[in-house]
Amino acid sequence: MKKSISQIDAGVLANFRKGCVIPAQPLALDENRKFLPQYQRALCRYYIDAGVGGIAVGVHSTQFEIRNPEIGLFERVLSETSGFIDQWCEKRGKKILKVAGVCGKTEQALYEAEFAVANGYDAGLLSMAAFKHDSVETMLEHCRKVAEVIPVIGFYLQPSVGGRILPLEFWKGLCEIENLLGIKAAPFNRYCTFDVVRALVESNREDVTLYTGNDDNILIDLLTEYDIGGKKFRIRGGLLGHWCCWTAKAVELLEEVHSLIDSGKDIPAGMLTRAAQITDCNAAFFDPAHNFAGCIPGIHEVLRRQGLLKGVWCLNPAEVLSPGQAGEISRVHDAYPDLHDDEFVAANLKQWLE
Repeated sequence: MKKSISQIDAGVLANFRKGCVIPAQPLALDENRKFLPQYQRALCRYYIDAGVGGIAVGVHSTQFEIRNPEIGLFERVLSETSGFIDQWCEKRGKKILKVAGVCGKTEQALYEAEFAVANGYDAGLLSMAAFKHDSVETMLEHCRKVAEVIPVIGFYLQPSVGGRILPLEFWKGLCEIENLLGIKAAPFNRYCTFDVVRALVESNREDVTLYTGNDDNILIDLLTEYDIGGKKFRIRGGLLGHWCCWTAKAVELLEEVHSLIDSGKDIPAGMLTRAAQITDCNAAFFDPAHNFAGCIPGIHEVLRRQGLLKGVWCLNPAEVLSPGQAGEISRVHDAYPDLHDDEFVAANLKQWLE
């Protein structure tokens, strides 16, 4: 079974091209580190009601360990989550983009891509983490093969959580792949992000949409208009772990950005202030103070406090909140009340958990 961009629902595709919020979904576990479908389903319902344009599953925030043979959760999590999304979308009269993480060397990646298509996913977020020492051409051949199965979203993953530096040559080559839907730029590095922008501009691929994954620079990425040799370009939306919590406010923020850009007005100074506040929140969530060791438990903790997860447990027992991280999350929550969506969650949590 194979899928092309032309087979994606026209309205869903148009929304992706405009730019939307796509949270990278966490994995709901109980105290025994067993999959907890009730809360996985609740997260899907939360995101859909918050107004997202897509949900990404089986990605970094979902924990790469779901693929470990001794855990064996990849198929179950992707198939059940796809069903949860479809059920709530039908109830709400909506459609969103379903993105599956695709990892590993080519044999594994092709299996994951085929499984994703068979379970109703629209695109594969293609990690290159397994190609740490391979040549650009080897990586591009891998991307071409996966793109024969599923529309691909290229992924620049930051090295500190398993990615590698990918040269301009790689991004230019990726832009030559017909079934390339978009690119998520998440190197947490302005120079590397610019390489992706430059590759897209020089490729003249207006049908490839760039999303920020730079959780440390979200709002600035979305506000910036690039102008390279007279060719203008923008990052349209975000596919972010940061946006898997306080999601209703993320949707409001992106709508505000789009309205501001469409108006042609100058960026208000207050937006730059808010950009710094969001980065401060991300530091609490993602734990750069400890080289991102508490990244996944951090977003779990934010969701746990709202009742959207039962706890902060990860598949890896050693993956826990860092010292002082819980206090930092409390600090930014209280310092920036306009950035969290506690009231929205509290008003709807019961029906999401039913």
